Amino acid sequence: MTRALVTGASGFIGGHVVRALLTEGAEVRAFVRPASGSASAAHTLEGLDVERFEGDVTDADAVRSAMADVDVVFHLAARYALHRRDSDLTKAVNVAGTRVVMEAALAASVERVVYTSSVAAVGLPTEDGTPADESVWADPCEAAGPYEASKYASERLVQRMVAQQELPAVVVNPSAPIGPLDFKPTPSGQLIVDAANGALPAYLASAGLNIVHVSDVAAGHVLAWRRGEVGQRYILGNLQGNLTLREIADRAAKVAGRRGPRRSIPYAVAMAYAQADERVLYRFRGGVVHAPIAGVRLARHRMWFDCRRAVDQLGLPQTPLNDAFADAVRFFVEQRRVRPVENR
Repeated sequence: MTRALVTGASGFIGGHVVRALLTEGAEVRAFVRPASGSASAAHTLEGLDVERFEGDVTDADAVRSAMADVDVVFHLAARYALHRRDSDLTKAVNVAGTRVVMEAALAASVERVVYTSSVAAVGLPTEDGTPADESVWADPCEAAGPYEASKYASERLVQRMVAQQELPAVVVNPSAPIGPLDFKPTPSGQLIVDAANGALPAYLASAGLNIVHVSDVAAGHVLAWRRGEVGQRYILGNLQGNLTLREIADRAAKVAGRRGPRRSIPYAVAMAYAQADERVLYRFRGGVVHAPIAGVRLARHRMWFDCRRAVDQLGLPQTPLNDAFADAVRFFVEQRRVRPVENR
């Protein structure tokens, strides 16, 4: 039986990867931070037959202990924060933590590593609007924020270790997953929540994302392990998933029985609000940033991607988008983050 270590196992994608591996018959070791003892993290792994290790990916001793007798490593642990607060922590977890995990994998002579990067490291569509594929790399000098810069740096680190130290790693670059188990929720999940509640009064016309069902992203991780080429990167998205922000909001609102936003706002107005929100207003919300500057900067572009390599070479599943939106809204209704129309 294959022994798999999953870092970030209590996260949104991580929880689905754990489930996909268990379905494959793997023996799963879940590596989570001690702080992940929160209710949402506990629910992510609740009832699953996994061996749980607590530790931080920046702790080399903890990582080495968790990696003992492991065949394959799935490194998903990352600090996903678009705002600039604690940017040093973001860099430490996402870059230094990745180095710790990769060095431990080399020392343990694991058979394969699947590293979870991000489309933030892929870059933007071409000037004529053609969605970006794996041949495109982000420009680190134009990173929207510390998260994007850290994901670029950490993927480059992995690629160097593949080339120079024969690290047996495959890279996956998820786009914007939605679906169940998004307890936190993620930025894309919060967008679904706001739209489904009718709480998104306006949108940026320039913004767009590639939406994908989170179960497809999890399956893509397993397929990258089984079929991926060492040193290759695979965008895990949906071929029909390139949607404008208005289209995303409209679909989520429709599932919830509400109307989507009808007004667009200029980029300058959105940025002015983000500046105030991240620097002043968050203090009155218990430290919660609603509109991070990096998020608005990302919204200047349509983050559209071409995932044909993963579909053709890995067999990445393509769950219909209607199902993705329905599953996401249903989960948020169950979590009481979205209020059913009849209860209002």
